[in-house]
Amino acid sequence: MSNISIKTINKSHIDEVDFDNLGFGEVFSDHMFSMDYENGEWINPRIEPYGNIEFEPAMCTLHYAQSVFEGLKAFHVNDGSINLFRPEMNLERMNRSNDRMCIPRIDIDMFFDAMTTLIKLERNWIPDKKGYSLYIRPFVFGTENFLGVHPSNTYRFMIILSPVGAYYKEGFNPVSLLVPEEYVRAVKGGVGEAKTSGNYAASLLPAEIAQKRGYTQVLWLDGVEHKYIDEVGTMNIFFVIDDELVTPPLEGSILGGITRDSTIHLARDWGMKVYERRISIDEIIERSKEDRLKGAFGTGTAAVISPVGEIRYKDITLNINDGEIGPIARRLYDEITGIQYGEKPDRYGWIYKI
Repeated sequence: MSNISIKTINKSHIDEVDFDNLGFGEVFSDHMFSMDYENGEWINPRIEPYGNIEFEPAMCTLHYAQSVFEGLKAFHVNDGSINLFRPEMNLERMNRSNDRMCIPRIDIDMFFDAMTTLIKLERNWIPDKKGYSLYIRPFVFGTENFLGVHPSNTYRFMIILSPVGAYYKEGFNPVSLLVPEEYVRAVKGGVGEAKTSGNYAASLLPAEIAQKRGYTQVLWLDGVEHKYIDEVGTMNIFFVIDDELVTPPLEGSILGGITRDSTIHLARDWGMKVYERRISIDEIIERSKEDRLKGAFGTGTAAVISPVGEIRYKDITLNINDGEIGPIARRLYDEITGIQYGEKPDRYGWIYKI
């Protein structure tokens, strides 16, 4: 897609940004990518100054949430290059989500040309400190104006960039999780495996309740029997039981994470026993009582690996690994971030270099 039009700003605001104290998703770079879908094709690819977009009050996505988003990162490498971690998997997941939400697919060449052109233009926005990165947010939404439940005929695809630090205030220190008793996230046949905005809106109230009680996030149970573990509000979840690594299977209600897939691949390559199976909260409680629960951690693009130090379910509190970072979580974090920042060899072909 060599026909991207580029309109640049007169003066960057990068000097106003404190790169030593970045939060997550609070600061945005100078430019953004946009293109539109009309009459059965994607048209008008463009890079323009980051800023407001205009829409009518009747724009369908405001009413019916026909939208999908993704998240990945660009990493500064000491040789001056830029690393992206398995970006093709983000596009594959986005297109699966698009299919579920009746949104037109994004062409792979179009996606990579748009993303790399924008990142090259904004390369000065990539933090050069370990633990920091440039967060990439591609998203697509219906733009037709109507009141009535049916798919839009027009869409906009956009990419915005944000220099970021740690996702959780705890950083790599263990987080605490609360199991909601009256709320569920998703069921098979729903949209739980799609990265669509409505999933996250539904999670806000339980997450707010958890945070008011002093917990970092929620640990979701399945929506039918309310006993089997699904995922954390913003991550997939893994448990270390004896010498085995266990994570819930992708059966239609869980988002298939890129870091989840990478974790399974690495652990099996290291000779670990890895099982994708249904695991109940009762089993976790029993394994904890038997002192067989050796660790737990979440995986996701934003936090990479996030150790879990405590889980609260009803009146039961599980203290995991004495609230310390477990060796498997540490090894995975070091390996994945080492590959991302170009400090360790990419033996799996996971890095896309700019």
